[in-house]
Amino acid sequence: MDRDGTESEAMDRDGTDREPPLTSYRKPLTRSLDRYLDDVSGELSVSVLDLPTGLSYSYNRGLRAATASIVKVDIVIALLLKAQRQGRGLTAWERSTAARAIRVSDNAAASALWSAIGGASGLAAANRKLGLRHTRPGPGGAWGSTTTSAADQVRLLKALSSAASPLSAKHRRYVLGLMGNVVPEQAWGVSAAGRGDAGVALKNGWLPRLRDGGRWTVNSIGRVRDRGHTFLIAVISRRNSSMGVGIKAIERVSRLVTRALARAAAQR
Repeated sequence: MDRDGTESEAMDRDGTDREPPLTSYRKPLTRSLDRYLDDVSGELSVSVLDLPTGLSYSYNRGLRAATASIVKVDIVIALLLKAQRQGRGLTAWERSTAARAIRVSDNAAASALWSAIGGASGLAAANRKLGLRHTRPGPGGAWGSTTTSAADQVRLLKALSSAASPLSAKHRRYVLGLMGNVVPEQAWGVSAAGRGDAGVALKNGWLPRLRDGGRWTVNSIGRVRDRGHTFLIAVISRRNSSMGVGIKAIERVSRLVTRALARAAAQR
């Protein structure tokens, strides 16, 4: 597993020996993740940002994975940006289709919205506006084959959480509202970082990949509010032996990284 880190990009692991005090949690956390993931099948990357404190962490930032259904958030954001450019709100059809795409992860709804935004070129244009760096839209109608990084997914979540976002406040609340009301059977993943489901807005993706011999890509992105913290968390993984193995790893890693950042914040 490629776990390199550099100092040149926000949320990278600090690989130097002269670590500043406010990032001293990073090396112990990386060792903990190394130990845990050495016994887990597949590859995993995580990025997390705590908005109130500004503390952040990334692990295995070079990993790129298919988005599977987490791209549905990106597609809905692209739809909203298009509506903003046109100076209008969403139509009733757009609203109901967006809700199905995110709340129940309806693939037909996502395909319809993919066409509505102009497919791959429409998503790419939206992602440039959002400042995404590593996300490449899937070919043709294969929106689930879009590839991304965990760091890019945190950038996407920041676009839903920041007044500096190209999205209006109303549209930010709208998307987070959908993510906060996914059907219960799809509420696994980064929600494990919180205590209870209050304050969680997420979207998950899961897909057995033929190119990986039928092994599973399992991803989870979201915002978790817990005890004074607002964590933006993205975990992407591929080549898991089963969907369940991927979910278990995502939930364990989500707890490890957010608790490490919470402890570091308490020691400031």
